[in-house]
Amino acid sequence: MSNVSIIIQREFNERVRKKSFIISTLLMPLLMLLLMAAPALVMQFSRGEEKTIAVVDQSGLVAPQLEDDEELSFRIVDMPVEEARKQTEGLFGVLWIGADILADPSAVKLYANSSSSLSLELSITGRIERILEAEKLKAYDIDNLQQILDEVATSVTMQTFRNDKSQEEETQAGSSAVATAAGFILGMILYMFLLMYGAMVMQSVIEEKQNRVLEVMVSSVRPFQLMLGKILGVAAVAVVQVLIWGVLIVVLGSFVMPMLLPEEVLAGAQAMQQGMPDATALAGVNPDMLQAVAAVTDTAYIAKLFGCLVLFVFGGYLLYSAMFAAVGSAVDNVQDTQQFQLPITLPIILALIVMMTVIKDPNSPLAFWCSIIPFTSPIVMMARVPYGIPWWEVALSLALLYASFVAMVWFAAKIYRVGIFMYGKKPSFKELLKWVRYKY
Repeated sequence: MSNVSIIIQREFNERVRKKSFIISTLLMPLLMLLLMAAPALVMQFSRGEEKTIAVVDQSGLVAPQLEDDEELSFRIVDMPVEEARKQTEGLFGVLWIGADILADPSAVKLYANSSSSLSLELSITGRIERILEAEKLKAYDIDNLQQILDEVATSVTMQTFRNDKSQEEETQAGSSAVATAAGFILGMILYMFLLMYGAMVMQSVIEEKQNRVLEVMVSSVRPFQLMLGKILGVAAVAVVQVLIWGVLIVVLGSFVMPMLLPEEVLAGAQAMQQGMPDATALAGVNPDMLQAVAAVTDTAYIAKLFGCLVLFVFGGYLLYSAMFAAVGSAVDNVQDTQQFQLPITLPIILALIVMMTVIKDPNSPLAFWCSIIPFTSPIVMMARVPYGIPWWEVALSLALLYASFVAMVWFAAKIYRVGIFMYGKKPSFKELLKWVRYKY
C-alpha cells in the first residue's frame, strides 16, 4: 500500500498546486450564486423599450380599461383598423377588438409591425381576460363590485412541517421551493464532478500512455495499484474542493449574511427555524424569501447537505473514474475515446434527466429506484436529500454505491492491466471482454 499512497500523493499534489484549482475553488461559490441570480438578471436586462400599441376597440369596453406599465403602452385611436395599420411610426402594432367581444372572446387581433413574443401576447390577452370577467360580473348588478373584489382578494401563506419526524411544531418549517433549488444545485454539482473529474483520470492515463511513462511506472508497481492510486488521488482533490466550498458557504451563511441582513429579516428567519407560526408576519417579508434565508443561515442544515455531498461525490466519482481509467488505458488518444465513453456518460445524462422529474415528486417510485441504483444514485439521491427523505434510504444508496465501486474497480483493473501495454490498435467491446478473462 505504500506504492499506492505515493501515487495518491503525486496525483493530489500535481492538481492542487495548480493555479486553476485554486481559482476555480474560490470562484465556484460566487459563480453558483450568480447562476442562482441569473434568471432575475436576465429578466431585468432583457426588458426592451416600452412598446406603444394603438387600440381600435369597436366594443368600447376594453380600451378605456387597458392600463399601461413599463413594457406596454396603449393608445386609443378612432379610425378603421386598415387605416391604423398604415401608421407605423412610433408604434409596435395595432390591437383590434371586435364589437361582440363579450360573446366572442376570440374577436381580438394584433397586427405587429415587427416580430412579436409569446410573453407579450400573453400579457395582452391576460389584461383583456380580466377586463371581460369584470364586465360579465357587472351584468349581475352587484353594488360596490370592485370594492368587494378588492376586499375578498386573499393571499394564503402556508408553512409545511414534517409530521413523520415530529408532531410538535417546534422544528423549522420546510420549504419546497428551498428544497427544489437546493436539490437542483446539488444534483448539477454531482453531474459536473462526475464528468469533469472522471474525464480528468482518463486524460491523465492517455497522456502517460502516450509518453510511455506507464511502462516505467509498472516496473515498480502493479497495474492495479497504479490505477487505484490515480483514482484515489484525484478523488482526494474533489473531496478537498467540496469541503472548501462547504466551509465558505457555512461562513457566509453563519457570519457574513447575518451582518448584511436587516434585523427584522434575521429575526423572522430565526423564528422560522424555531417553528414559530407567526415568523412571516414578524419579518413582514415574502415567506419563500424568509425560508431561503432560514435555510442558508442554518448551519446544521448546510452541514448535513455538504456531508451527503462529500459522500456521494466520493462514491460516484470512484465508480465512474474506474470506468474512465479503463477507457483511457484502452485507447491511444482522446479522439478514440468516443466509442467507449458513450456507455459511461449515458447513465450520467439519464440521472440528470431523472433529476428534473425527481424535484417535482421526490417520493415517486422512479425517484426511489434511481436513487438506489448505483449508476444514477449520486445525482438523483442528492436531488432528494434536501427534501428530508428517510436516512435508511441514504444509507442503502451509499452501501450499494461503494459496493459497486469495488466490483467496478476489479472489472476495470483487468482491462487496465492489458490496455496500458496496447498501442496502435483500437479495440472493440468484444476484445475488452477478452481482456477481462485473461489470466496472469
